[in-house]
Amino acid sequence: MVALRARPLRFPFTRDSLRCWAYLAGGAVLGLVTVVLLLALTALGLGLSVVGVGLALLLAVALSGLPAGALERRLLRLVEPAPVPDPHRALPGAGRPARLRTRLRERATWRELAHTLLVAPPLTAAGLGLTALLLFSATLVVSPVVVQVLAPETVMLIPGHAVPGPLHALPFTAVGLAGLYLGGHAGALLTTAHVRLARLLLGPREEDPGGQVLELTRSRARLADAFEAERRRIERDLHDGAQQQLVALTMTLGLAAHELRERAGGGGGGSAGAGSAGVPPGALALVDRARGEARQALEQLRGLVRGIHPQVLTDHGLAAAVAEVALRHPVPVEVDLDLPGRLPGPVETTAYFTVTEALTNAAKHSGATAVTVRGRVTAGRLVLQVTDDGRGGADPAAGTGLQGLADRVAILGGRLMVTSPTGGPTALRLEVPCSG
Repeated sequence: MVALRARPLRFPFTRDSLRCWAYLAGGAVLGLVTVVLLLALTALGLGLSVVGVGLALLLAVALSGLPAGALERRLLRLVEPAPVPDPHRALPGAGRPARLRTRLRERATWRELAHTLLVAPPLTAAGLGLTALLLFSATLVVSPVVVQVLAPETVMLIPGHAVPGPLHALPFTAVGLAGLYLGGHAGALLTTAHVRLARLLLGPREEDPGGQVLELTRSRARLADAFEAERRRIERDLHDGAQQQLVALTMTLGLAAHELRERAGGGGGGSAGAGSAGVPPGALALVDRARGEARQALEQLRGLVRGIHPQVLTDHGLAAAVAEVALRHPVPVEVDLDLPGRLPGPVETTAYFTVTEALTNAAKHSGATAVTVRGRVTAGRLVLQVTDDGRGGADPAAGTGLQGLADRVAILGGRLMVTSPTGGPTALRLEVPCSG
């Protein structure tokens, strides 16, 4: 309709008009075949229902909207730049009985059946009529050539009225051009009706469970992104605020200790000299103790900042961040990450914290003496595996660390799998798309 409004006079001679005719012709063939098959299945189902076989055929008729709707959505790509989404829920790993029960309970299944049985037949008949008009108009356009080729045979374009020669066929050419011109506009209007009804009946709706699940997934992804942004803000505040203040405090205490030592040394020898110089007994020890506690707090804060979001991950990527963690780990860690470059931010963050959680569990619970971290990008997916030679028997449901990571991976469309038989080894495998 946008193209028709933009070029109403030229539209029948544009590529958009050809796409409309191709869509109508394809839809007419698809609708005709569908109607014939459904009539045959319904007749057989009713005839054989007494022996039980017919019930399966009638069930096939009830589910016939599924393949017909899928084909119609694909056919719409001829005229629609934005594809019509599949309204059905994805059922990965479900068996046939579960799929069948779910599809029968979905409203989208019955909307597709209504489109196939009630909407498609009249639209198919209209498409066949316009296609016949197009073919007849094209025949009239070339009627002078036909008369010339078939001469001296008699040619009757109108029953009972012979066309004596090519010149007498020129009025039929004019009629054919008019038919093509009007047919181009009619094809655009009929295609628009097709598309709007298909979007209404074959696309997802807000009340569909699939649409609710999709919106829930999107909201979870937005919450995860907001949490990640907040975590980075906290990391920056700690790094630039509290950490720098502790550094300044440590330096101030160091200067105070240096000043106390100079006063104590300048007042003569022994403790009496220190007292005469105005340095209270034990003050230097207290300052040194405070300085040590400030250093310890600074180290703990640095570890906390690294745990929130390490700067090396932001600056240099996943491989460098994992290598840094491996160097600090109490158990020897072999790192083998062969990555093509920087990965999307959410993927790098999820993979990094998956590795750190696995390494933490290996050091605390497994009694492992060696850990291996391997990662590759295969077919657009990051495949990461952490393996330790510990005692095994790990239960991912026992803690919240791996469960939280599994939820984050699920938001990204990936999988997190843990294999830990008794006696070991324990293997944690991460698969996540790298599409961003």
